[in-house]
Amino acid sequence: MALPQTYKAFRHSKGNTPTTLEMVTEELPSSLKPTEVLIRIHAVSLNYRDAAIMHGKYPAGVTEQGIPTSDCAAEVIKIGSEVDDFQIGDRVAPIFDLNNIDGTEEEKVILGGDVDGVLREYAVFDRNVLFHLPKHLSWEEAACITCAGTTAWNALDMPRSKGTALLQGTGGVSMFSLLICVGAGIRPIITSSSDRKLDQAKAIAGTDAVDTINYRDHPEWEEEARSLTNGRGVNVVVDNVGPSSIAQSLSSLARRGTVSLVGFLGGFDTEQFPDTVIPTLMKSATIRGINVGSKADHQSVCDFLSEKNISLKPILDTKAFSFEDAPAAFDHLWDAKHMGKVVIKF
Repeated sequence: MALPQTYKAFRHSKGNTPTTLEMVTEELPSSLKPTEVLIRIHAVSLNYRDAAIMHGKYPAGVTEQGIPTSDCAAEVIKIGSEVDDFQIGDRVAPIFDLNNIDGTEEEKVILGGDVDGVLREYAVFDRNVLFHLPKHLSWEEAACITCAGTTAWNALDMPRSKGTALLQGTGGVSMFSLLICVGAGIRPIITSSSDRKLDQAKAIAGTDAVDTINYRDHPEWEEEARSLTNGRGVNVVVDNVGPSSIAQSLSSLARRGTVSLVGFLGGFDTEQFPDTVIPTLMKSATIRGINVGSKADHQSVCDFLSEKNISLKPILDTKAFSFEDAPAAFDHLWDAKHMGKVVIKF
């Protein structure tokens, strides 16, 4: 297969936020270092983080005029002379944090933030940061694994988790968590302000063993969660909201339960943090910050999906976007018009 000399990519515009996305032409490297792999990207999925960066709502610094996004599904096109763990045609993706190979990294290097991301037709990565994708998934499905899938896996404390999990909202991490729960025999409770989305979530799970809470009807949703568990509480909360929901998340827990902090949809107001100290002590609870995971975690998710033969098609948002229409996908996500993962197909 003859390779092109150039390829298309999107970069953030220069200047103050909100930024726009501009399509640019980049040169394809003519040669690879011995441990490098050239991949052709077939699909990219978006995370809330990607839209937050565009609107200046992300708490960490990012590379100016960088290529956005971290999650993709790709095909190996060319390998360096020392690469023996990947072959031409393999289905792969790069990990979220390029420094987090074994969970001992001291400094993060995040795709689509610290370094150029994957909203481009081709990319070169060292073999150490790539992992094998499940063969039974479509490109669009596989593109959802890197951030949402690995975050859900770690937030649920897999493979050790058991009992009941409360999942906040119907975004990508929550929907991925829902499928993992079903596959692992964990009882999920999912929250939303929309009865329509809650009904869709139950349909996605494909089982009646899913409880739902509309938090507009039940503002004290933690009480409803305890009621649904006969007063015991849940074993883990996948908390996408952040500081403003910590107190309620802790209140919904069973003894020795865990609140996994994975998002910041509710902003960064930390005034409620002092109220968490006593409940944490009284319940012997754990509050964990989740920042995706290591390469081993990425591969563990893929192995689990393959073993259980789990399809990710249900977690894809019904509206798909082409590569050329990528800016509209970011708007769709930011306007919260989605349910599950927003995917850009090349």
